[in-house]
Order: sequence, then structure tokens, then C-alpha cells
Amino acid sequence: MTELLPNYVAGRWQSGSGAGTPLFDPVLGTELVRVDATGLDLPAAFAFAREQGGNAMRALTYRQRAGLLGAIVKVLQANRDAYYEIATANSGTVKNDSAVDIDGAIFTLGQYAKWGDGLGDVRALRDGDAVKLGKEPVFQSQHLQLPTQGVALFINAFNFPSWGLWEKAAPALLSGVPVIVKPATATAWLTQRMVKDVVAAGVLPAGALSVVCGSSAGLMDALQPFDVVSFTGSAETAAVIRSHPAVAERSVRVNIEADSLNSALLMPGAAPGSDAFNLLVREVVREMTVKSGQKCTAIRRILVPAEVYDAAAEAIGAKLKGVTVGNPRNENVRMGSLVSRAQLDAVNDGLEALSAQTTVLYDGRSTPLIDADPAVAACIGPVLLGARDADAAERVHDVEVFGPVATLLPYRDLAHGIALAHRGQGSLVTSLYGSDDAALALAALALAPSHGRVHVVTPEVAQAHTGHGNVMPMSLHGGPGRAGGGAELGGLRALDFYHRRSAVQASPGVLAQLGL
Repeated sequence: MTELLPNYVAGRWQSGSGAGTPLFDPVLGTELVRVDATGLDLPAAFAFAREQGGNAMRALTYRQRAGLLGAIVKVLQANRDAYYEIATANSGTVKNDSAVDIDGAIFTLGQYAKWGDGLGDVRALRDGDAVKLGKEPVFQSQHLQLPTQGVALFINAFNFPSWGLWEKAAPALLSGVPVIVKPATATAWLTQRMVKDVVAAGVLPAGALSVVCGSSAGLMDALQPFDVVSFTGSAETAAVIRSHPAVAERSVRVNIEADSLNSALLMPGAAPGSDAFNLLVREVVREMTVKSGQKCTAIRRILVPAEVYDAAAEAIGAKLKGVTVGNPRNENVRMGSLVSRAQLDAVNDGLEALSAQTTVLYDGRSTPLIDADPAVAACIGPVLLGARDADAAERVHDVEVFGPVATLLPYRDLAHGIALAHRGQGSLVTSLYGSDDAALALAALALAPSHGRVHVVTPEVAQAHTGHGNVMPMSLHGGPGRAGGGAELGGLRALDFYHRRSAVQASPGVLAQLGL
């Protein structure tokens, strides 16, 4: 039997009492390790994190906690090669895609370390200026932001086992809030290994960082009123979390990132072969193929003026023909596998669901795999769908195929294109491609209410823009409606989720002694 990965809770490594769930190499089909959380005393684990980890972290200043983030960065950098090996084996990703997850996580931690250092040696944050409560300024109100005296539970998705942990843990730990992470089972190995390395280095106080691998049963039951939970995954599971007694009765705050039918829109007047047209084509292909399309921010709907629909289909298809698919260990492979055969089945089911309302414009499923057995590997070539009647293709605006799949849709005029983007019912990101700054600004404002982020690409930023689907710590990550209604990152504003707002009403003399 393969190794059973232990969990780290209550300040010590503990193995589950069950046989464990196997984790597989999605290309070779071989069993790698097993995970199990059966029999763990979760209430005790949460209590230890709250009391031991929370007290120790809150005793430090923001600058001191920023130093801990910097120390974690050094640990992760020292073990970076091992993380790449695990990502290839357990997630089936090529090196460039692994970098998005691993190096993206390290960058995000480093950025929050820099910001935290600037907050200084304080343990609470001033929220605005003091205001007088009467005619004379002798009695005033000062709002404060103080770390919540609970734990942060992360229930994460399978597609980013590294970044998904650290982009949430960075603002939580900087805020002085201990973290318990439950990674998605299919790719839990990388998360567990990173926690193992940080624990071994002795960077954090006991109880500040815990990991539970395996079933999530009982995790929500252990939450108390001052705890917070951040979930990334399906809207169906999100609904279960929102209705849990911990949220409905104990007012545990919850942040949700769920399904998102993101779009890319080519502005009117961008002719085939123009800079804006070419930038859209390049970004669509990149977003369809990075991590095999398994990104919550990937482009799912491509909105173009009706007169360039055929040219866009031809240009995108031509670029997709150059995408080689197969074993990520082969240097000639550009796109690796999905994370599992189960995910491959889900992608095929999604394609079937869209088939009645779309046509296939490019089909990479028939392209031979490189160094991979199609009967074993969870590999699929990119598929570009199209629907000439964008209004009638209702499923395209409702069904997310979480893989290398996107649908091309024509619009009549810009107002129609914006309306189609809004039909995603709330998305994480949309991107605009054009060259008229004034028109782009108006379109961005029109799209912003239903999107967490509007990414505007002009020829001037062709080499500098960070990418439609690349989430940066400086910008908000989240979206309204079906995207979950949550918000992650966004600079120091991300700390808000891990703080409680309180007002102190007192004389100016007392307020001056708050140490802010």
C-alpha cells in the first residue's frame, strides 16, 4: 500500500484511522499516496488553533507577522523543485502551468509580507478618523479593525493546491488569524507537503497552520461564532455551506468563490488581423489551455462582432492546432491532463450538454496524445464551440465546462455584447479588447456591476498586461451572483474578512492611548 499522508492538527501530525483515499497520477494512472481524516478530534483541533495559534499570532504586531510570511516564502523557495515534481505527478500539469500555481503562491505571500511590514508595530488598525459625538470634541468615536478571535477554515478546490492555500493564508496569517486548510482530495498532496515543510522549519507558532486531508465531514460542525470559512468550488456545495447551522445560526462569516462563466469581448470595429483582434485570439487560446482550462477565471464565452465571427473561429482554431497534449514530462507537450478521469468525464458530460445548442468549430479530441495512453490518461484536446444565435444558446450562459473548452458567440452591437456578458449572472472576470480608450472605459463601467474584475487590453499594454485569468494580489479576486458574491485579495483590503470592526467611544485622551 502507498504512503498514508498524515494530517497536522492540534500541533502534531496525526494519521486517519481509515485505509485512506488514493491519489493518482492522472496521466499514468498510478497510485501515488493516500489521504484520510477518519477519527480526528476536530473540535479539539479547532480549539487548539483558536486558543494556542490565535493567541500566539495576535500577540505579534503586523510587522512581526509580515516577517513570518517572509520566512514562509524562504521555506517554499527552498523546496520549490519538489513541489514541481508533485504537481506534475498529481495534477498532470506542464512546468509553465505548475509555475502559475507554485510561483504565483510564493509571489502572493511575498507581496503581503511587504504590505504587512508597512503596517508597522501595531496590533489593531485605525478605521478612519475619530469623529465627535456631540457639539464639543470631548467625547469621540474611533472605529477599529481588530483580528477576529477565531480560526479561518479554507475548503479549497482541486485546481490550485498551492496558490489556493497561500493566497488565502497570506492575509489571514498577516491578520493574526490561525488557518485550517482542507484541500480538495484529488490534489491534496502538494498542499500537505507545503504545510509539512513550513511546520518542519518551525516558522509559525503551534496551531497557526493546520491541514486536514480527506473527507470534510465534521469540519463545518466545529466552527464557532468568531470563526470564518472561505470556500472555493461548485455553487451546489456553496449552497450547502451557506445553509449549515454554523453560518445560519452561529453567524460564521463565509466567503464563496463558485462557478463563473467568464467572457472576453472584442470591441466593435476591431477588424480581423488588427492588433486588438490578434490580442483577443492569443488570450483566448492561452486561457483555454493553461492548466487544461481548469481555472475559475478561464475564458468560457468569446463575444465578437457578428461580422468577424467566421474570421475569429478560423484564427482561434489555427492557433489551437499547434497545442500538443499529453504527458507533461515530455518537453514537446504544451498542455497536460485534467486532474482525474472523473474530471474528464465531467468535461465530456458538459460538452454533451452544450451540443444541442452549439456546433464544433475546432475539435482537438482526435489529435493523438504524446507519451500518454488515451485509455488511461485524463487528457483531452481543446474544443472550440460556436453558436451563431447567441441569445438562443441558453445553456452556453449557464453551463460551465471546467476544461479546455470555450464558445464563440456573435453580437449585433456593443449593447448586445454587454448584455450577453451580463447573462453569466455574475462572473469573476471579463476582458475587453480594442483601441478606443473612451469606448473601452464606457464598456468597462457597463460591465463592472456583474464582474469582480474588468481586464482591459489595448495595443499599448500588449506586453505589459497581466493576463485575463491571472489573479494578482493587488486586485480583487471574486465576483457577484453565481460567482459566489465573495472577495479575496485586493491588497490590504483582503484583511477585512479576517477582522472585526468595533467602535471605541471615549475622550480624545483615552483614544490617544489605543496604540494605533
